Amino acid sequence: MRQLFIKVPEGHGQRVLEIAAQHSGMNLAKFSAQEDNRTWDLVMVHIPNRQVGGLLNEINALPDVQVTLIPSGVLTMAPPQSQVSEEVTDVSPLSSMEVWLNGLQSIGSWKGFLGYTAAASLVVWIGMFTNTIYLLVAAMLIAPFAGPAMNVAIATASGDPLLLRRNLLRYTVSILFMIAITAVLSLVLQLQTATTTMVNISEVSSVAVLLPLATGAAGTLNLIQAERSSLVSGTAVGLLVAASLAPPAGLIGMAGALGRWSMCLNGVFTLVLQLVAINLGGTIVLRLYGLRPQGPRYQHGYTWLFRTSLAITIVALAAILTWQFRATPELQRSTIAGRAVGLVEEVVNNSDVAHLIEANVRFTRPSISEQDTLLCVIYVQRSANATVSDEEIRRELSDRIVARLHTLSDKIMPLIDLAVLTEQGDAQDRSHK
Repeated sequence: MRQLFIKVPEGHGQRVLEIAAQHSGMNLAKFSAQEDNRTWDLVMVHIPNRQVGGLLNEINALPDVQVTLIPSGVLTMAPPQSQVSEEVTDVSPLSSMEVWLNGLQSIGSWKGFLGYTAAASLVVWIGMFTNTIYLLVAAMLIAPFAGPAMNVAIATASGDPLLLRRNLLRYTVSILFMIAITAVLSLVLQLQTATTTMVNISEVSSVAVLLPLATGAAGTLNLIQAERSSLVSGTAVGLLVAASLAPPAGLIGMAGALGRWSMCLNGVFTLVLQLVAINLGGTIVLRLYGLRPQGPRYQHGYTWLFRTSLAITIVALAAILTWQFRATPELQRSTIAGRAVGLVEEVVNNSDVAHLIEANVRFTRPSISEQDTLLCVIYVQRSANATVSDEEIRRELSDRIVARLHTLSDKIMPLIDLAVLTEQGDAQDRSHK
């Protein structure tokens, strides 16, 4: 429930009460007030969240109407007592107008915003430099990316140029600031080589677009839910948004300082993909929810701006995905490595000479120019009925595995380290024979 104080000229208060009652208003009251030697009717209204927009839309027809909206939930209790439990558990989503107003209010000061960005950048750099995952999680908690991300989605859905312009600026400045800080730290503290965490972050999956789409949808759902809905905390959603943006931004700065341009390019791709897909996911949810360029008590949006922003977002996402699926294997390494494990397992299990024990397949650091090295460390156990030597097993399986891996992409360079494991007793028996 939301509490509103509506001030109208004397004689119009009764009409406000009637309108509020039509919108499921509860605990309504009217007072007489004085201001500037003029008499007013001050009406206190409590209505469900979803009714706020409709109420404001109707009272706009009244002259000189002034509204104070309390942006926090209230609990209304009215007779009979048997219905109190139902009344206080009615937690409906916020009105679209409140979502838009909250977006405007969330634009805080630049000092605090850049301060959090600097702190998050330092923690991201330390986490990636030391391969400490919990530090990356800590950086995601303090990175202030969730606000601009959700506000850009709100601005796109509502066609608000002011909100869109301000948050695109904050988006750009914060990301460039993080890239610059991580690059300077890498140069000053003499980072010599790419860390394991950097390599892992640079590897992109072919389904990477699903994470930011889900992130944008989850973020806007959190904005829509009332504060007492207790579904998912805002901190968790903010962490999800930062998890999509902070690591690739840090990777760009650190890889750029090392001159690892292929890793840097992967970071740029990931970052742009996250930005565009988060906006698309969030905009779709907000539009389905009912946020429009024109609404009660606000007329700042433009339909043409919504259509233009949405079209740019969709075209950009299509271009990024086209780039990803044409740039094989650079932008699909994580997926290719996973498929390679399946091919290795298939080749070994279909042979009569060995059984697969373990297969570790990964792309190595991009240290060799224009070569995508796929390192395969494979352990097999010779079959009981195998009659060939261990060396012949290694050669036969390695040739088959290389041939199958080339079907994934002719650009990869598979390097096979295959070990045939046997029990010590079995090895000694074969040597005597």
